[in-house]
Amino acid sequence: MPVIGELIKKAIELGDKLNWESSPGEMQAGVLKSLLKKSKDTAFGKYYGFSEILDADNPIEAFQREVPYFDYDKIYSEWWSQIRKGHQDITWPGINSFFAVSSGTTSASKYIPVTDDMLDSIRKAGIGQIVSLSKHDMPADFFERQVMMLGSSTDLKENEGFLEGEISGISAYHIPKWFQNFYKPGPEISAIADWDERIEVIAKEAKDWDIGSISGIPSWIELMMKKVIEYNNLDNIHDIWPNLQVYTPGGVAFEPHRKSFEKLLAHPLIYIDTYLASEGFLAFQSRPDTDSMALVLDNGVYFEFVPFTPENMSETGVVHPEAKALTIEEVEENVDYILLISTVSGAWRYMIGDTVTFTDKEKAEIKITGRTKFFLNVVGSQLSVHQMDEGIKELQDKFDVTVPEYTVAAIQENGEYIHRWYLGKDTGEVDEKNAAEFLDKYLQEHNKNYKVARSKALKNVELRVVPSDTFYAYSEKQKKKGGQVKFPRVMKEEDFREWEEFAAEKPQVQ
Repeated sequence: MPVIGELIKKAIELGDKLNWESSPGEMQAGVLKSLLKKSKDTAFGKYYGFSEILDADNPIEAFQREVPYFDYDKIYSEWWSQIRKGHQDITWPGINSFFAVSSGTTSASKYIPVTDDMLDSIRKAGIGQIVSLSKHDMPADFFERQVMMLGSSTDLKENEGFLEGEISGISAYHIPKWFQNFYKPGPEISAIADWDERIEVIAKEAKDWDIGSISGIPSWIELMMKKVIEYNNLDNIHDIWPNLQVYTPGGVAFEPHRKSFEKLLAHPLIYIDTYLASEGFLAFQSRPDTDSMALVLDNGVYFEFVPFTPENMSETGVVHPEAKALTIEEVEENVDYILLISTVSGAWRYMIGDTVTFTDKEKAEIKITGRTKFFLNVVGSQLSVHQMDEGIKELQDKFDVTVPEYTVAAIQENGEYIHRWYLGKDTGEVDEKNAAEFLDKYLQEHNKNYKVARSKALKNVELRVVPSDTFYAYSEKQKKKGGQVKFPRVMKEEDFREWEEFAAEKPQVQ
């Protein structure tokens, strides 16, 4: 009898029952007050009058009135760069030891301060996610299985007195000793910087592990599982890890990957989505009867929401200074919002770059609908990544193919705009012309702005199919492989031309 597992399961169930919650608005008001109180004596807090904001009749209104919006470039140049120079008490008390280096879809690296308070916040959110497993009625022995956390390297690099790495590597670097018996691939393998070398070692060691759950970016988890299957001459990953039951994707939408992912399994898993950004652990799927994620509202992050409309965006692609931000109590369901956060790492009214929509306001559940810079809107089509993901999912079902990766750009040819898609195909056959027509029709049926654009400025839609390995090879060429790296769903024309040159060197798949 799995005695330890039974004890852990009962403790989790008890924790869930004792998790009495205030309303979303009350929790968020408390978080903001705590953030302001703790940071009122920092340089940022003094400059923007946090003490006076705390004394105001309505601190939320005063905060929104006195503190402007920030994107990364603005807050780094004006404030975080002073932390890099060794100054203390800039946007958060003291000075942090770590900087998270963003390795997402933008070309330039970003350096996000990671404080001890943020690491505590990430751990607390992780515990909350574990507690939510009680709602999935997991067997007791599941809690005795090992957890595969395949993020970036934990071999953090020292730079100007700070340790730098991706947030998944920093988080794994701080895994407590009591958890290391459960944690795989373990600290030694996780410190291997070279992705291919790390995966090779994982494939060799895999037979000695009893993995119950996996977390990581879908595309890189797929490559890892393929390597384990190939190296050990298996039919599927359950041949070597029969107790694998849970997968936590995070970082990107899982649906476009589901078809190719499940070809590597003997049976589907329980999928629990998460929203762990370089700036913090913001949300996770907290119940089994939805694929939306619940915002973590009482854990050192204050959320604001700006309606994602053209008038609320400046010409430089950031939130317009005069745009009105809404609180968690003021939002509406099924509306795209630009997400702003203020955090225990000293981010203030910070435009994280994601857009979200509320699927259940009462439960504060959201879906990520795209990136502010990656909406396909050159000719007024207003296509979100979420809509594109849904279209690719339908295309896979229609043509019985697996497409784990894709990208698209609006480009000009002969004076006219076209959308050109590239699909990274694993299995199945697809006619490019038929696929383009299907995707074009689907998007017109599901997005009225796109339909209008197709009748005016958007003259054509083209689609090209390449092996999915082409996407991974391009990421490697860009020195962005493994960890939290995500291939951009939407590219600017200049970057897209470079991608096309690379893709042309590989044989196309008809």
